[in-house]
Amino acid sequence: MAGLDRNFTDELRARLSIVDIVSRRVPLVKKGQNYWGCCPFHNEKTPSFSVNEDKGFYHCFGCGEHGDIISFVMKSENVDFKTAITELAAAAGLKMPDYKPKSPDQVAREESYFEIINNAAQVYQKKLFEENGAHALEYIRRRGFSDDMIKKYRIGYAPKNNIIANTFVNIKQDNLLATGLCRRGEYGMYDFFRDKLMFPIFNARGQIVAFSGRSLDGSEPKYINTTDTELFHKRRTIFGFNFARDAIHRANRSIVVEGQIDAIQMQCNGFPETVAPLGTALTEDHISLLCKANRNITFCFDGDSAGQKAAARACDIMMSFLRDASDVRFAFVSGGKDPDEVLKTSGTVAMKKIIDDAVPLVDFLWNLANAGFTVSTPNGRTQAEKFLKQKIAKITDVTLRSEYEHEYDSRMFNEWHKWKKNKNNVPKIELPQIDAITKNTLIFITNKYPEIAEQYADFLATLNIDLDGDVADMNLDKTAAEKYIVSLKLQKYLEKLHIQRKELVVKKLSGDNVDTDIIALDTKIHDANEKLEKLISM
Repeated sequence: MAGLDRNFTDELRARLSIVDIVSRRVPLVKKGQNYWGCCPFHNEKTPSFSVNEDKGFYHCFGCGEHGDIISFVMKSENVDFKTAITELAAAAGLKMPDYKPKSPDQVAREESYFEIINNAAQVYQKKLFEENGAHALEYIRRRGFSDDMIKKYRIGYAPKNNIIANTFVNIKQDNLLATGLCRRGEYGMYDFFRDKLMFPIFNARGQIVAFSGRSLDGSEPKYINTTDTELFHKRRTIFGFNFARDAIHRANRSIVVEGQIDAIQMQCNGFPETVAPLGTALTEDHISLLCKANRNITFCFDGDSAGQKAAARACDIMMSFLRDASDVRFAFVSGGKDPDEVLKTSGTVAMKKIIDDAVPLVDFLWNLANAGFTVSTPNGRTQAEKFLKQKIAKITDVTLRSEYEHEYDSRMFNEWHKWKKNKNNVPKIELPQIDAITKNTLIFITNKYPEIAEQYADFLATLNIDLDGDVADMNLDKTAAEKYIVSLKLQKYLEKLHIQRKELVVKKLSGDNVDTDIIALDTKIHDANEKLEKLISM
């Protein structure tokens, strides 16, 4: 139907998987990069109907039928254009827009935006190699970027002055403002990015639509991005996707890391299928775009609590995108490092091992339930089971959902309910919560400084150890002995707080409003860590 804003039909094609739409009518089997089935438009016994997920089209080599998701719905259901896109809009969760064509002014305006942004990128690239950009060039080279990498990714430098506002004085101000490069202040136009290392953000077609600027003086936030514009929507844009697209096909997967420098270094050091969100949490739009390229995704996050939280969110979003051909995994970089640091210090082999050791989604979700709830108790097991059921319910493939249910039912029976198989006369052995070295140190303190042991008797009783016996002289004076016990007590307190925080995070992922409780716990954790650090430094 002529007159429909093409932005909306493009949005439908971006949000919806043609494999999902076609497979409602045609059973499909993946062979190579395409999906195959028997053509719904003519009778055949040997599949000649091909569907390409990435390019978003189907083609029958028997009868010649060819098209996209819109034409497929029109032809297969014998409906008109408006009915087809109304049905697809409902599937995509989009509101139908008014039917109106782009005006010549709108087309011209968008072309102007692309031209301004591209010219700005050239200005930033030039400034990086000038004298006032020397510190930015030194920084990016220190991070392991060669001149070829700088050129490929069009990295530049935004100086402290208003270089864009001054350079584009003859450009219509409203158009310049609409790109997000400048803002209007009390004294006129000024640059949004100043003294920043500039990373251009490309759309899937390889056009620059925005920028991400990194601070060079240690100020926060570390990165700032162009605000959303007509051309750029952060929640729908994945950094590096234009470079990674072909590699994703070749590798039969994508790798998702947390930052753009990580993504670039991964792409240039053996993992060209790597992408990253733009300083924001993953969204359904990000996952939808990746799944259209390939449903095999490995998420690689930092091993800290923030990385674990990001992984849990990614897992939650992925559930509705899972198909029987999906291979979704979670890898973690430990030791306070990120992929960039691993590649620089340990090389590609070490990074490959991290990726190869990634945990499958089915195991990650199971581990999440076990870590988030006390499954040694009936109440905890009930909470964990409800958590798993809530996540599994999001899987749209009925058969796959059933398989997940059977898998977790089996694990719950074999791992959570082993106690049912134990005989009543089997003695219960309570394992100590500390190692042998710590136990011997506490025995020494108890024997030599009984007054200290008496002072901290309540805490020592919680450790479930026998403090009777003789051990070698530990050469600890009274002050060091008390410091040791206080330090151990603080460590145990921190362990307890971290367990409580994990439980709250899982509740938050389940929809509970526990932000205030998490903030309160974070304050307690921060205070306890400060006390421990002061104690250690004494």
